[in-house]
Amino acid sequence: MKKYELMYIANPQLDPEKLKALIANLNNVITSNGGSILALKEIGLKDLAYEINKHRKGYYVWMLVETTPEGIAEYKRVVQITEAVIRNIEVKEGE
Repeated sequence: MKKYELMYIANPQLDPEKLKALIANLNNVITSNGGSILALKEIGLKDLAYEINKHRKGYYVWMLVETTPEGIAEYKRVVQITEAVIRNIEVKEGE
């Protein structure tokens, strides 16, 4: 298992219940594939450096996880098809 830093930006127009459900769903993708969440920080609503999909703000969430390559592949797949996520990045620890 390897450590990864994951960050995604959620649509700023999501209501609080949908935002919590999105975070729980993405956390569940990691844990259901044998991984663990070491740290989670909801950074909150911030201005974007440039407009993304007609949004000038975004809700930032950062996670430190430990998971298998299969787990991170599934996370990437789910994040890319989730419309509420407007940007994401995954970085393997040490790179």
